[in-house]
Amino acid sequence: MKAGIDGLKVDPSETLLSCGNPSIEYFTRRELLEENVKPVEILWDLNPIQKIFKRQQEEGFWRYPGKIRETHANQDYNQLETFRMLGELVEKYGLNCEHPLIEKTAQYLFNCQTEEGDFRGIYGNQYATTYSPAIMELLIKAGYADDPRIEKGINWLLSQRQDDGGWAIPFRTRNKRYKDFYNIPEPLQTDSSKPFSHLVTGMVLRAFAAHPQTRQSKEAQKAGKLVASRFFQPDKYTDRKDKKYWESVSFPFWFTNVLTALDSLSLMGFSRKDPQVREGLDFLRQKQRPDGLFNLKLLMTRDKDLKYWIVLAVGRVFKRFYEQD
Repeated sequence: MKAGIDGLKVDPSETLLSCGNPSIEYFTRRELLEENVKPVEILWDLNPIQKIFKRQQEEGFWRYPGKIRETHANQDYNQLETFRMLGELVEKYGLNCEHPLIEKTAQYLFNCQTEEGDFRGIYGNQYATTYSPAIMELLIKAGYADDPRIEKGINWLLSQRQDDGGWAIPFRTRNKRYKDFYNIPEPLQTDSSKPFSHLVTGMVLRAFAAHPQTRQSKEAQKAGKLVASRFFQPDKYTDRKDKKYWESVSFPFWFTNVLTALDSLSLMGFSRKDPQVREGLDFLRQKQRPDGLFNLKLLMTRDKDLKYWIVLAVGRVFKRFYEQD
């Protein structure tokens, strides 16, 4: 098959190549057009990367730039900011563990991992079945897939499943609000009889999908089917409950939406002929404009090129699904 993107109304390659962002141009040529390009390290000296690393602390983390309310004092906002910065570096510039400052970042995050295997602190003392796998996804992409600490994290995630095979935030299954858990010293165990949350399960799925050894596991495949079964429906819990969040997108990925879900399913070998996958692909296809961009709700818009990153992410999804046949 020719290099390019099948399935979309408009091939957005020219739009991406002319957007003026060298990283977007690089990944478009390498992944969508399948051109021979130089090693990804050519991006590592770009000015935005140097600005990011200037703010990195000696211990490997980034300080949260916002004001933290007194009631949130026991939440690790530096860990949250470090997760965000690692996402920028890994997803937009292809940095990995070969870079010494990424190694320092990874060690800081692994120091946030408990003996149980979760990455704790962003929800205070409570289990974060959202951010733990999101951090793991980035560490796996940065080259730590074979690290035993990632295996420990995967095993912890498997221990936290609901009876239906998906995941939820444990304190939500106990009918606790965010303001309730600040003074609870020990993590609340999940009520596994409660239904899965597609917000949470979609974030967990990204860690499994990123790992070449877990993406085909029966647990991941079942979770993938669960997430697809909830396309364009409200969540079972209060967090990002409204169905409108299915079309609210960001890059690097953060919360679950139709793009993040399809990205995971495309890595896990799901077929575009699956009715629910087809529904998601049809939705994105209909959202594409004549200029190749997408009429989706953009979140976290500090990056002026976010609209192009979304196009690149959609292009990757379509390319994977249409190359399977």
